[in-house]
Amino acid sequence: MKSLGKISVFPKLPEPIARLQDLSYNLWWIWNPDAQQLFSSLDPLLWKAVNQNPVKLLRNIKQNQLNSAAVNDDYLSLYKRVLVDYDAYMDPATKTWFNTQHGDKKNLTIAYFSAEFGLHEALPIYSGGLGVLSGDHCKEASDLGLPFIGVGFLYPQGYFTQRISAAGDQEAIYEKIDFSEVPATEALDAHGVPLMINVDLPGRTVYAKIWRIQVGRIPLYLMDTDVERNAPQDRELSARLYGGDNEMRISQEFVLGIGGVRAIRALGYSPTVWHMNEGHSAFLNLERIREIVHQQGLTFDEAVEVVRSGSVFTTHTPVAAGHDAFNFELMEKFFWQYWGQLGIDRQRFLNLASHDQEWGTQFSMTVLAFRLSAYHNGVSELHGHVSRRMWTELWPGTPVEQVPIGHITNGVHTGTWLVPELRDLYSRYLGKDWLENVDDPAIWQAVDKIPDQELWDVHVDRKRQMIDFVRDRVQQQYIRHGEGPRRVAAAGQLLDPNALTLGFARRFATYKRATLIFRDMDRLKRILNNPERPVQIVFSGKSHPRDEPGKALIRRIYEISQDPDFVGKIVFVENYDMNIARHLIAGVDIWLNNPRRPYEASGTSGEKAALSGAPNFSVLDGWWREGFDGNNGWAIGEEREYKDLETQDEADALSLYATLEDEIVPLYYDKDANDVSHGWVEVMKASIRSCAPQFSMKRMIKEYTEVYYVAAMQTAEQYTANRHSLARQMAEWKRRVRQQWFTVNVEIRQAAPTQATVGEPVRLLAQVWSGTLVEDDVTAEIVVGHQNDQNIVEDPKTIPMQKGQRMDHGIEYEGAITAEDSGQLTVGVRVRPHHEAMIHPYELGLNRWA
Repeated sequence: MKSLGKISVFPKLPEPIARLQDLSYNLWWIWNPDAQQLFSSLDPLLWKAVNQNPVKLLRNIKQNQLNSAAVNDDYLSLYKRVLVDYDAYMDPATKTWFNTQHGDKKNLTIAYFSAEFGLHEALPIYSGGLGVLSGDHCKEASDLGLPFIGVGFLYPQGYFTQRISAAGDQEAIYEKIDFSEVPATEALDAHGVPLMINVDLPGRTVYAKIWRIQVGRIPLYLMDTDVERNAPQDRELSARLYGGDNEMRISQEFVLGIGGVRAIRALGYSPTVWHMNEGHSAFLNLERIREIVHQQGLTFDEAVEVVRSGSVFTTHTPVAAGHDAFNFELMEKFFWQYWGQLGIDRQRFLNLASHDQEWGTQFSMTVLAFRLSAYHNGVSELHGHVSRRMWTELWPGTPVEQVPIGHITNGVHTGTWLVPELRDLYSRYLGKDWLENVDDPAIWQAVDKIPDQELWDVHVDRKRQMIDFVRDRVQQQYIRHGEGPRRVAAAGQLLDPNALTLGFARRFATYKRATLIFRDMDRLKRILNNPERPVQIVFSGKSHPRDEPGKALIRRIYEISQDPDFVGKIVFVENYDMNIARHLIAGVDIWLNNPRRPYEASGTSGEKAALSGAPNFSVLDGWWREGFDGNNGWAIGEEREYKDLETQDEADALSLYATLEDEIVPLYYDKDANDVSHGWVEVMKASIRSCAPQFSMKRMIKEYTEVYYVAAMQTAEQYTANRHSLARQMAEWKRRVRQQWFTVNVEIRQAAPTQATVGEPVRLLAQVWSGTLVEDDVTAEIVVGHQNDQNIVEDPKTIPMQKGQRMDHGIEYEGAITAEDSGQLTVGVRVRPHHEAMIHPYELGLNRWA
């Protein structure tokens, strides 16, 4: 037959179930099991084949299957129930936490920028923890009703698909996403025309299309440069997440920040708060300054004050090399026409983010983000300490622990990560509204009411499901390798459902030390192959395609998994994604995490495991330093620093083996006649009870709202009111203070004695000369605290000093300290700038110490 062409024919939704289309394009279904069942029950095998993607499912399902569902009473009953829940959730009149607590600010928009969003495996535009955190952030912002929009990139080729070769090498496969088969739609302007924005890169204009993804109540807008108007190299700009060289990287971040602001404006938004999730999007504040200078007639310094007042910056990286920075030559190439539009010259532009590295001075995106925002935070308590020490140079003379970088510890979106079996179990014992109150520790005390047998049975069932899933994945891999039927069949017997199973799954960066447990192979062999108490480990994770050391770790683990002594005991599951993560966290017995402290900013995989009843076995780093209470899991190593990496690795490995042999394995195998380990279930319950509320995304978003978002809304409104009068005033005041600070001086007139008694006030007198500044431009205060062996004053307390009499052309200040406990105190007196409109008392980084 001579072909005239091909026609793609898609099924048509019958009228009784026509709204499946609407549901498929709102990611609300991700955290609602009944909605997922609505899709999966249409064709379970197809649902699995399309990677749980309802849009693709509805495009590929047979018409007769839809017709059958449309007349099936049970299916229609579920359909109606889901729609009632969905409509109630989406109804603008529905009461939300934000509207209840901050209803006066419901019309002030928060714009959240991130380089990646991990929402679901059907949208592979994320690489790891940063993206998954961003996705969870959006979902909980929706649940709590925040006036929130997300901005990022929609990468046509996404992050890579990982294939492990027969030799254990990671292969990166890039497959273009078919946007007609994912839950994304074109963003339209007021006339229904697809929106397109543009930015000027060196020698050409680059255009970006805008896609909209609906995440519950909130829209997520993602830019895509793969459009016909662009040159081939520019169509590749947004093709891959974290791909290319520095020029590609700066081009992406130019589009993300500057293009992102233009996209928001084209969509009709005027956000009050701008949240930069990591420094990738920091150029956005340059664009906001440019807008204000051109449209409002403000100077650069005045515009900076406006921009800072509503900006929040979250840093995630505790390693200096992990922060994006570009050489000045590259910055000049991209911005030589831009800094003039800001009202400044080249040198001042480069000084905005100049940062000295071991390899030279560069333009740091992190420094830019810090300098152009008023609110900053790390992502765990320890990471807050690390960040303050790392960036103390930006606030010279300020005690490390008073550097204005706070912390909000990361959390996880409960609805996304809790499997249906555990959700049903918790619902039976925690009360009907527990999911709306997951951040309430009191709710979780009821975990103790769950009978040990019930919790154990659910866990055993999930473990068997996880093992079946892993076996299937490994069999598919072996078939791709061309293995014979015997080897493929053997893969169907991998892992023992009755053996203690450890899980290790995350990005394979070297500091995460994936191979630490293999440091003493003979000892590990004895642990894993104990016939009475066997142990097995499931690994999964990707390494960046250009990270050769990370890929070498994967190769080594795969090679060990093929060693006859470890076959069936060590398994590596390829192509780690959110689907694999859900299976592992709900199926393994214990979650292993051994990063090199303190390089784990937070980590969230262990939080998901803890929520699912898998206790953590982890280094006291990131979130686990706060979460571990001695009863809810196990710690690896000590909370201290070592002279070198080799010593640290040796100490942590010895701790890992000893704890595994002496505590974990014996407890797990101490079972009763019903094969239940009551001691283990006790740890499971402690893990759930203590970690589920504290490390929930609900707690995290409420904290961001109360600590940063609402404060930024207030200061942003103050700094823009009355034609930016406060911003103008503060810019002039800061200019004058910086210029004349050298004239300020302070001397001690009455010093603290070398000895004092607990409870006895110690009086200090200081003489302050404000120089050419006004007296009220400065204030004096006592700073007191305990100095550690690294010369850092821990938990410094600030005691304001009171103005006294004038003398010697200055003013006498008086204050007193009262020791609450014995020990050695470090005491200092400083003068710093003071203005009642300062957003943070130490924001100028100007100090004069006596």
